[in-house]
Amino acid sequence: MQESMQQPIQESKQVWDVIVVGAGFSGLKAAHELIHAGKSVLILEARDRVGGRSMTGQINGHTIDHGGQWVGPQQKLLLQQAIALGIETYPQYIQGKSILSLDQNLSTYTGDIPQLSWLALIEMYFIERRFNKDIKVLHKNTQNALAKRKSWDNLTVADWINRNVRRREANLFIQTAISAVLCCKASEVSYLFFLDCLSKNHGLSTLLGVKGGAQQDKFRGGAWQIAKKLADQISENIQLNSPVTRIEYDQQQVNVHTDNQIYIAKHVVITVPPPVISKIEFSPELPSARMELIQQMKMGAVIKIHVAYTTPFWRKKGLSGAVASADRALSVVFDQSPEDESCGILVGLIEADHAKALSKMDETARRELLIADLVYYFGDDALQPIEYVEQDWIKEPWSQGGYLAYMPPQLLSSFGEDIRQPVGRIHWAGTETATEWMGYLDGALQSGIRVAEEIISAQRQ
Repeated sequence: MQESMQQPIQESKQVWDVIVVGAGFSGLKAAHELIHAGKSVLILEARDRVGGRSMTGQINGHTIDHGGQWVGPQQKLLLQQAIALGIETYPQYIQGKSILSLDQNLSTYTGDIPQLSWLALIEMYFIERRFNKDIKVLHKNTQNALAKRKSWDNLTVADWINRNVRRREANLFIQTAISAVLCCKASEVSYLFFLDCLSKNHGLSTLLGVKGGAQQDKFRGGAWQIAKKLADQISENIQLNSPVTRIEYDQQQVNVHTDNQIYIAKHVVITVPPPVISKIEFSPELPSARMELIQQMKMGAVIKIHVAYTTPFWRKKGLSGAVASADRALSVVFDQSPEDESCGILVGLIEADHAKALSKMDETARRELLIADLVYYFGDDALQPIEYVEQDWIKEPWSQGGYLAYMPPQLLSSFGEDIRQPVGRIHWAGTETATEWMGYLDGALQSGIRVAEEIISAQRQ
């Protein structure tokens, strides 16, 4: 991989078949597919690394993922890619009881269902049935279905909850689920977009579940190595430290500008999150529908932490290390300890408004607050970790948050179909454009495959 150096602007004489903007999972997969089809490809990556919203790290001598890390049995593309690269999976540790924090009360439970009251559990059962019923409407083209979708896109999820959910426990649980999945408040996201997310990601139970769900397994050595190995195979096609600043396009070609170079291509693929596309100037300007998506889609807010201890002490207490919380900043926790139990590691997620608030704090104050949350969950044994590592995705300039960009009301029904629609010789990929596992690494791979097929077909004509 080459690293761009600051120098006077030069224009490349080579005309690439395709330039890919972004070396995340979608960009790397698209490049592989295109190169396999005999296309000349250049990837321009703004960061000094590959992987996009996947990023590696270390704690207490063990490899960790600062970004996406889990894989569920339904995520076939990601699993197949890992197998092809010789990367193994192993199960998320879930032995013992999990912890629920609700209204400043702690309780424990087993399995994926929190220990809510029977009335709340019954209501949750019927709510999920309602979600599944509404999802079916997304795939109908009758006038009645179109009218329903339009009305749902006028609602936030919070509006829907206030109209349909009676029990406070069920209300809090759904709002916590929204935060966990989309990293935003229920009042910020369209109910139609939420249903679309459920539809593309196999339903709420799968999204939140461990065994049989999206958090079932992890990758030995970390998920980021998938991106790393894909990049190593085409390293001569990747230019790091090369943020794209301007794209000029017409019916014949595309000119792609970085700070010091102008590259020419027949087609370009943009894989970066929709809000980050606003950093690029387009000439001519993009169509209004595409601009609405870029300007209105918002990144979720998330901070990920890893905390290491000398032992996984919670296991001796009969706890799995898993936490779901509706009332603390550290809202999701899992056991990330190495398989040999040479130390104990907890991975935690801070999402939505909690993440925005903590992102403004200095690291010392943030660390103290989050360790206090762990003490609240697990007792004084959590008070003295041997190492603490964090990744604030809000401050990542080329991501601006995670896990994905969501849609506020009145956007999906008006412009949702445009998210994958090419604009002349400009094509779009990235996990937000996936039709299955949107927001996940699997969805990013799917979008890379789809956009490569799109360009191969276009260049045959």
